[in-house]
Amino acid sequence: MHTPWFSEAAFASRFKRLKQQKAWRQPHGFADNSHFINFSGHDYLGLSQHGAVKAAAQKVIQENGVGSTGSALVCGHSHYHAALEQELAAFLHQPKALLFHSGYSANLAVLGTLLLGQGAIFLDRLSHASLIEGALHSGVYFRRFQHKKVAQLSQWLGQHKGKPIMVATDGVFSMDGDEAPLRELAKLCQQQGALLYVDDAHGFGVLGPQGKGTAAKAGVPTSQLPLTMVTLSKALGVAGAAVVGKAHLIDALIQYAKPYIYTTAMPPAMAAAGLAALNVMQEEPWRQEKVLALAQYFRQEAHHMGYTVAPSNTPIQPLILGSNEAALSLSYWLRDSGMWAVAIRPPTVPEGSARVRISFSALHRKADVRRLLAALYDYSKAHWRL
Repeated sequence: MHTPWFSEAAFASRFKRLKQQKAWRQPHGFADNSHFINFSGHDYLGLSQHGAVKAAAQKVIQENGVGSTGSALVCGHSHYHAALEQELAAFLHQPKALLFHSGYSANLAVLGTLLLGQGAIFLDRLSHASLIEGALHSGVYFRRFQHKKVAQLSQWLGQHKGKPIMVATDGVFSMDGDEAPLRELAKLCQQQGALLYVDDAHGFGVLGPQGKGTAAKAGVPTSQLPLTMVTLSKALGVAGAAVVGKAHLIDALIQYAKPYIYTTAMPPAMAAAGLAALNVMQEEPWRQEKVLALAQYFRQEAHHMGYTVAPSNTPIQPLILGSNEAALSLSYWLRDSGMWAVAIRPPTVPEGSARVRISFSALHRKADVRRLLAALYDYSKAHWRL
């Protein structure tokens, strides 16, 4: 009898190869932070633990239950969702916002919908996987330009004049922590009539005045930003995402985007928590200042120790080790020292650039960063300075 392709035996050789390459993955997490200092999370402003944010969610759960009970177009769109959409749009000086369960689904919706099967999509080569998936699902011509190479993109746009074009990029690239050249991209897209879409998952709440994001830091006017995606799960510390921008484009997503139409709306408690977090973020600007200061202190000290640190001015500070074995070795060392810092390996990052990605939160103390640096010093002494 023929062995089915989905059998355990059929996958065994693939799994064996992953384990030999030190590329086997498994979920990580812990019920509390009592045993580890977490340097792998995205709770940049520490708002997941803020009393007002937790209280907002608890209040809605007590009054309305846990789930939204339906899609947004059926019965799942509450006044909590509407209030958060309105506040996000106002905060970013845009006409309209639309909530999604995650940044991934938001990106699938935008890239897979708005071109209506015509034209082309161009992505930065290091864009998030969800942008790539969205482009693949769009059914249009799709290419990735070299990382931050605006000149190459300009050449491609010139070759596709008169066609519907979308240019998509991360605002902050999640594996390196560097920022997209948004001023140049916005100017080029405006000149060529292309729609610029920015996934600002890791910039919103952290960069720019009041945490308005990567484009605000770069001085890009909102008139040159047709659509931006912001997550609620990074700096705001809750869950979900929103696409913010021009009203007619948001309306198009409501009418045509399957990831929005055919999924249950986010729980109203998350919308209420997101609204509370957005308010706290504006009322407590010290959180943004602190997390950036801690990241830069770490970057300077790690560089002085001889570590290869990616060029980042954000809370994401990757230590580039090269091989999978080296990245895992350092990650295990830090874990044994009471710190959680996960190794990031291919295919998430290019071959030969495995890393331990350190990320900071406003909840970290300077003493925590010093402890991390001390462990890194001990590792370098044990492994490099023989």
